[in-house]
Amino acid sequence: MQSESTPPSTRERGPSVDDATEAPPAKKARLGDPAAEPKPEAAAPTDASFPAPAAAAATAETNEKENILPPSHALLGTAPPIQDESGAITRLMETDVGISEYISKDVPKIDGIIKQRFTDFLVFEVDQDSNVIHIKSIGMPEPPAKKGKADEVPPQSDAAVLEEETPAASEGGVAEPLPQPSSGAPDAADTDIAGQPSSSKSKVPWPDTFTTRLAPFLTAEKIEQVKKMFLEGSEPPFVSDSGWGGRAVTKTDETGPSDSAAIAEQEEPSKEDQGKKGGGKRGRDRGGRGGRGGRGGGRGGRPGTREDHRKVVSDPIVSKQTRTSLHQTVRELFGGKLDSETDTSGPATEEDGSQIVIRWARRGGGRGGGRGGGGRNERAPRGTYPPYIHLTLQKTNRDTQDALQNLARTLHIPAKDLSTAGTKDKRGVTVQRVALRRGGKTVEDIWKLANGVPGRQSAEDAVRVRGERGVRISDLTYRNAALELGMLKGNAFVITLRNVQVDSVETFDKAMSSIKGHGFINYYGMQRFGTAAIPTHSIGLALLKSDWHLAVSLILRPRPGEHPDVLAARRAWLDDGDLDRALELLPRRVVAERCILESYKKQRGETRNALGALSTIPRNLRLMYVHAYQSYVWNAIVSERIKTWGADKPVPGDLVLESGVVESTEVENGSDVEDGGAALQSTADPAIWGKPKRQKAMATPRVKTLTAADVDKYSIFDVVMPLPGNDVAFPGGALGEKYREYLRRDGLDPDNFQRRQKEYTLSGSYRNILHLPKELSWSVMRYTDPDVPLAQSDEDQLLGYDPPAPTPDGRFLALQIRLILGTAAYATMALREVTKSDTSSHFQSSLTQASEDQRFKGADGDDVPMADAEPVAQAHGRASVTSPLD
Repeated sequence: MQSESTPPSTRERGPSVDDATEAPPAKKARLGDPAAEPKPEAAAPTDASFPAPAAAAATAETNEKENILPPSHALLGTAPPIQDESGAITRLMETDVGISEYISKDVPKIDGIIKQRFTDFLVFEVDQDSNVIHIKSIGMPEPPAKKGKADEVPPQSDAAVLEEETPAASEGGVAEPLPQPSSGAPDAADTDIAGQPSSSKSKVPWPDTFTTRLAPFLTAEKIEQVKKMFLEGSEPPFVSDSGWGGRAVTKTDETGPSDSAAIAEQEEPSKEDQGKKGGGKRGRDRGGRGGRGGRGGGRGGRPGTREDHRKVVSDPIVSKQTRTSLHQTVRELFGGKLDSETDTSGPATEEDGSQIVIRWARRGGGRGGGRGGGGRNERAPRGTYPPYIHLTLQKTNRDTQDALQNLARTLHIPAKDLSTAGTKDKRGVTVQRVALRRGGKTVEDIWKLANGVPGRQSAEDAVRVRGERGVRISDLTYRNAALELGMLKGNAFVITLRNVQVDSVETFDKAMSSIKGHGFINYYGMQRFGTAAIPTHSIGLALLKSDWHLAVSLILRPRPGEHPDVLAARRAWLDDGDLDRALELLPRRVVAERCILESYKKQRGETRNALGALSTIPRNLRLMYVHAYQSYVWNAIVSERIKTWGADKPVPGDLVLESGVVESTEVENGSDVEDGGAALQSTADPAIWGKPKRQKAMATPRVKTLTAADVDKYSIFDVVMPLPGNDVAFPGGALGEKYREYLRRDGLDPDNFQRRQKEYTLSGSYRNILHLPKELSWSVMRYTDPDVPLAQSDEDQLLGYDPPAPTPDGRFLALQIRLILGTAAYATMALREVTKSDTSSHFQSSLTQASEDQRFKGADGDDVPMADAEPVAQAHGRASVTSPLD
């Protein structure tokens, strides 16, 4: 049945008020009712989304002149982009989002096409131990031997499952071993630097890197104590009680718990425990907190365990930033096996600092868990698998959230139960780790559901063909914790540029050497601003100005060239006011629009509550718009900085992080799409969908404004630029004033980013203006048929597809670049230093369509006559040699 609704009417947008809130209407009214239309002079924004047919003629001229870009675009010194009659931008160029400068201006450009094929852009996540993640096995996990209930597993079976973990599969959440008869140190054969299974990492239980990473926080003596405690294992060393374990002993030491006190505590369970576990019923809870002869449970209440009083207490640490970094280091190194917390047993002052206590994590829940559970790092009950499953996800031409939503539907779980360490580019083949809260499902269950076994195909067929809808999962393992954004060190890329045109081989060497030695400008790439005709940063500015109706209008507007089903759905609502038809046509992958329309349907077609409709969009998607605006301003100011002062060295007024600030506070946020390129974001949101997880706000790093006496102490790679927010400092001098001018021109107060809607309150962050690749190599190859892959995905390799087949005497040149970048960098921004061309998707698509190699699709190189040899072709033997990073 069709909902009673009419398309929204036009409005004159009144002045925006930063902290304006949407008051519910006193009387519900249908759209289009003149009596219900808010007056133009009202302080709060008024109209909803798009002109009705009756008003289209009256507003056509207005729409033609409407500029949806931020007003500060005029400061960029570039011509406004071409817009259609509805205001949609037909071509958004790099210069429209502040990307304009190059470092290697003296190096000739190398013409080439980026992402002509999906396999021309391969991305592999790099975990926190610098392992590059690849698919190891696409087969069904070996089912462990079952005992009793289907969810139970003997300790040795779980170990067998854990051994299947790929060496590149560690993202911080590590499964604590299930109860073992032995209490020895973790098995070095199964554990890598982060305490995770690995076949390629160090085989010693305490690598030197543990000591190195703890050294900034703990003395050598304290580190030795932590090492001793860790190597002893999760169970404290057995100490004979000479038969006194069952005798009550009075506490004799008031300063700290003694062994006797621990025995007495075991002997007498608390009333709370008696009430919970049935009191003294014979034969029950033999492994509880008490038990004859001291056999009762220690921390986890498990049989055979002893109360563990081992701990290492750090010296007082004054800096909260340092304490936070120590907590994070302990989590990363020991993956939840060791826990850290602030010592609250004694008084702590701001001057003296606080001590950090490190001990083995409680088996019942870890940090934030404990009795009652509910924490993120929750532990499963005794005898069961850990509560999370980690898997490797390969996706082809799917953005991360779309792939996760599809996976959630396939697995019959809420999408919010999935988490990742970062988001990846859509156009390409990407590999990353994903964590899911498994509920009662096993790794075997998840694999079968994901591959449609046995409903759509057999297990044998599942490993013979590519994954459905461009998604393949593999390498499933049990883990005790989910993943959070930022739990990675970067991404590895294999990028192939096709139909390369270059004047000489020396130009290849010059361009690559420039990136190796001088890096590239750390711009936010075009993916940050969306590929549609409505830039995401324009929506972000509307949200920051509390112009909720404008934000809704921009989200719902048609985009030229989008999928016909999406366009038909938009028109069904905007032209006909038919919500049911619009929702029926709208694909589920179009998340924001669907959320808004479903909100309208629940309100029976009422569209006044734009803020309420926006709030139904997943939080990280809403923040994506806001972060895009921050990124736009950052790009623009960095271009001003390099255009005016160059990119060779720091100058007075530049900002650098103060010495002693730990740079590991760099965290991704949900809006990064290519390589997770976020800055030091304190506004990061770890949730993929639904209600976000709670986490402590990250302290903004301290910065120093350089003077003439300071500049020689730092390099250009130390210079950072702020993203707008309350807790950041602006650069000194003229550049800082230019920064403020951009914000004021867009109607924002540079000194106040506090909003009544707290999620739109910006704390700000810092980001290095230049980025150096961690690794870089390149090679030149030839091909004729543009459909022949020059690189291969992990899945295709395991399925036995033909390997890449360059043609030695092919007609066209290709440049293949392999590099590893940190989490704060976009690979396309490195490539633009090589090609000196726009990296926007529509520009690259136009290059592909006009490329000469498209005329040779399906052609065999032997059937194509070679053109006259070019200089670079004559020197091909030299150019094809891989040049490794020194």
